[in-house]
Amino acid sequence: MFKEQTILRIPGPTPVPPQVERAMARPMVGHRSGEFSALFAKTAERLKYVFQTEQDVFILAGSGTAGLELAVANTVQQGDKVIVCTAGNFGDRFTKICKSYGANVVEVTAPWGEGIDPLQVAVALAENPDAKVVFATHCETSTGVLHDIQGIAEQVGKTDAILVVDAVSSLGAAELPMDAWGLDIVVTGSQKALMLPPGLCFLAASPKAWNLIEKNEAPRFYFDLRAYRKQLAANTTPYTPSVSLIYGLAEVLSLIEEAGLPSIFARHKQMQEMTRAAIKALGLPLFTSDDVASPTVTSIGSNGYDVEVVRKHLKNDFNIIVAGGQAHLKGQIFRIGHMGYATPVDMLQVLSALEIALVKAGANIELGRGVRAAQEVYLQKQEVTAHV
Repeated sequence: MFKEQTILRIPGPTPVPPQVERAMARPMVGHRSGEFSALFAKTAERLKYVFQTEQDVFILAGSGTAGLELAVANTVQQGDKVIVCTAGNFGDRFTKICKSYGANVVEVTAPWGEGIDPLQVAVALAENPDAKVVFATHCETSTGVLHDIQGIAEQVGKTDAILVVDAVSSLGAAELPMDAWGLDIVVTGSQKALMLPPGLCFLAASPKAWNLIEKNEAPRFYFDLRAYRKQLAANTTPYTPSVSLIYGLAEVLSLIEEAGLPSIFARHKQMQEMTRAAIKALGLPLFTSDDVASPTVTSIGSNGYDVEVVRKHLKNDFNIIVAGGQAHLKGQIFRIGHMGYATPVDMLQVLSALEIALVKAGANIELGRGVRAAQEVYLQKQEVTAHV
């Protein structure tokens, strides 16, 4: 076993393509130089394709959570009423951020593992017509649910409220056309489907959102989106950017543009279906139903075996890292990430190793049954080719 060979199959950070690693190893340049400004401006413009928007996309040094707080800091004032859709750990995070800014939070909830019904949002909006912002998570990474953002957007669009979407673990892997669906603010991070190390967050805002941002009198400094808009017009940022990561981002965008978003979405869907077919064939419980399953992460429960022992065998025997459960789901589920720099053959690898780990953990399964089911899904969809 090679000690430095780690196979990440978690929902972030995800593996980084070699050509992206090479791009990030370029010699450092001044972040106020003309060379870097040209690269930065072109890269920010190219991000519009990934967001499927005509609006400016802002690049900040910070994690995905920084991007979520950025969205709150620019739209919420002390005492404002907001609606937060939550059915997992990251929906709950939106609630915590909003409350830290003094917002009056109304929650729309669903059990962990289920999706938010857009009609719930419609009811909440009708009962709270003074709500200024609706916050929703696209992919709830803690459970593996992909929420119906299009349906939620349709309800929010009937009101004066704006919709803020956490797309940290979905943008670039699942369909999320910002302009076509009428999304007002979309936030994502670098270390998920965008195939970069952690350290960058990205945000785009609609004209409706900008109207609220401009009126917001809440104090903010590093997270003042108005400063980023002013400096983007000058091809730079108000504060020091992550130069090496942006070199890597430019290479990532070349990979995405070469493959095309439809092909990338299809590859993620294929990996999802292969993984879920394998788990079903092994007789293991999936934590989410097919109709709300995310194309980027699959959550799997236990039918008697210890999920932490399974994770331990995967790590110790194969250097394969899968994620555990979060909050009250710790020790109850494990999660396999399949996003970004991953292909169907990577899923066959982890599923084969998973079967061995399950047997060693005492699970009553038939070796090869899950892998065969995944292979059959692949053959049925062999026209889907992984270009990235």
